[in-house]
Amino acid sequence: MLVDRINQAARKVPTWTLYIVSMIPVPVLLYMAQTGGLGREPVKALEHELGEIALQLVIVGLCISPLRKFAGVNLIKFRRAIGVVAFIYVVLHLLVWAVLDVQSLDRVVADIIKRPYITIGMAAFVLMIPLAVTSNNLSVRWLGPVWRKLHLLTYPIAILSSVHFIWLSKGFQLEPLVYLTVILGLLALRVPALVKKVAA
Repeated sequence: MLVDRINQAARKVPTWTLYIVSMIPVPVLLYMAQTGGLGREPVKALEHELGEIALQLVIVGLCISPLRKFAGVNLIKFRRAIGVVAFIYVVLHLLVWAVLDVQSLDRVVADIIKRPYITIGMAAFVLMIPLAVTSNNLSVRWLGPVWRKLHLLTYPIAILSSVHFIWLSKGFQLEPLVYLTVILGLLALRVPALVKKVAA
């Protein structure tokens, strides 16, 4: 069966390879930004691309549990790595915005306070920090059952990130709405299990 082949192949792939493959777009985008491949506003384009990749990775992470439950495809071993890489892309996204775009700490703080879409994006980033810090085996053992509850923050992070993308997009853009729809659909699949946990 195809599912068995996918699971067998996944078991043979070391988790560290995901980090390497996932980071390939970074030097490619930096090269494009320096050589005119990102258009007239390379900093803005670079900022956008890094943020969008981070959102895509968050969505990929949300897909892993439904894939195992409904299709039998087991990629759980990669879930924490995907989350960490998503966090790295968010950090890069923020650095490009703060250092290359805004270029002023005062303006960064002012934008976070005054611009709602930036406030929402920053809230998502803050929520990601404890998840990134605890995405290791030592934290899993140390926190025990609390670890799973803590990582439920992935759900509001996904929603906040998609709203951030919608809000910053100029005019009516279909792509950000598609991301939000996919995220809400993936979260809806988890509702029955969450209700059972609460009831128990």
